[in-house]
Amino acid sequence: MAGGCYVVEDHVQALLTEFLMQPEATSGTSQPGAAPSREAPPPGMGSEFQLLLLPLMFALFYFLMIRPQQKRQRETDEMLKALKRGDVVRTTGGIRGEITDISDADVTLLIADKVKINVLRTHIAGKAATDAKEKA
Repeated sequence: MAGGCYVVEDHVQALLTEFLMQPEATSGTSQPGAAPSREAPPPGMGSEFQLLLLPLMFALFYFLMIRPQQKRQRETDEMLKALKRGDVVRTTGGIRGEITDISDADVTLLIADKVKINVLRTHIAGKAATDAKEKA
């Protein structure tokens, strides 16, 4: 058994010697599996690109996200200011009713015969189509 142990050690030592004698392993210029080195880009080229990219990204974000949301908010505010008695509206909860009384903060809706509810003016989602318009 002891003789078999020496054979394994000799075999391992031969493999290590063979590996260490390879030119890639002995030279300090490259490591095994490393990609060949390339020239470094000139300093400062990346920062110029970043300086141009940042305002471009902000402009894109502004025109695709912020501006449409501001337009929607403006239209909603105008619609809420233009509400008057007799308008048929829909709430954010899906209740449809006719405005019977309106104040700065609240709206009273007639949702059925002799059934009135008070909702916040900000919870009006929009004007609903009247029955005459739906039938036409």
